[in-house]
Amino acid sequence: MTDYQRHRFSVAPMMDWTDRHCRFFHRLLTRETLLYTEMVVADAVIHGDRQRLLGFSDEEHPIALQIGGSEPDKLVQAAEIATGWGYDEINLNVGCPSDRVQSGRFGACLMQEPDLVADCVRAMKGATDLPVTVKCRIGVDDQDPEEALDRLADKVLEAGCDVLWVHARKAWLDGLSPKENRDIPPLDYDRVYRLKERLPDVWIGINGGIETLEASEEHLRHVDGVMLGRAAYHSPALLADVDQRIYGAETVSPVLNRVVEEMATYTDRHVAQGGRANQVARHMLGLFQGVPGARRWRQILSSESVLPGADGSVFLRGLDSLAEAAESLSRDRVSA
Repeated sequence: MTDYQRHRFSVAPMMDWTDRHCRFFHRLLTRETLLYTEMVVADAVIHGDRQRLLGFSDEEHPIALQIGGSEPDKLVQAAEIATGWGYDEINLNVGCPSDRVQSGRFGACLMQEPDLVADCVRAMKGATDLPVTVKCRIGVDDQDPEEALDRLADKVLEAGCDVLWVHARKAWLDGLSPKENRDIPPLDYDRVYRLKERLPDVWIGINGGIETLEASEEHLRHVDGVMLGRAAYHSPALLADVDQRIYGAETVSPVLNRVVEEMATYTDRHVAQGGRANQVARHMLGLFQGVPGARRWRQILSSESVLPGADGSVFLRGLDSLAEAAESLSRDRVSA
């Protein structure tokens, strides 16, 4: 599989969500999906605790590092460091609307400075052999999405951008909170489709409000890649079908109970190294959404993983509760 083919399906970089525990968990569900880190600002890559910020397990490949920044020289340093850590791709954030990002002159506000974004991409391309990609919005504030997206796309592609991910809604930097920017600006998938029609030879992926594999398959009729964010996080079981349905893999979808058992072992290792069970458990709350006993599963993970001495056995008790719920449901059906 080519580097670009792995972009066919990915889990979006999400602050406070897609940490290394989340990615290890997701990788047990899907071998092919491209996983992204949380956004890490270039200054933190250069000066911060790299093991904490950049560390990942070999099992997480393919994995991309998302970087925030707007100073080409710093992005060069960050790209060189990321390359040395063994990442498979470097992605530049041109879509995050948070106040902290705006004050640092990166993220979605860079939609207003396409020449600078191009300079950043060009600088990183000169510093690494890894694919350098961009994730952007269709525009910000009063920009015309037709002009704004075309201008940014043309500039970064000329600079060497390998893949362009487009969150198919505007970001309103003046008047909406970061949370509101995830939902209130209307989605405009057709705008991304038109970009792909204009640039048929460019690898373009779509993001924003995509909740199911059925919707993903429909988008793939128009663009090259689909990126799921909150849906993949809150309903992670859908990832278990990605390899077969999206990539055409012949492998059998993973059994969720076995995934939980592997995560229990992983958690034991994490706790033995000084970590806490709840740092892992929080990513797995939605695994059995819609399954009898799911509420009890969430209760056990939420309440027991924070207790002193908690380890991977929390997950095994959660599995026991699911088995009890299934047995109770079966008895009720027989008696009925």
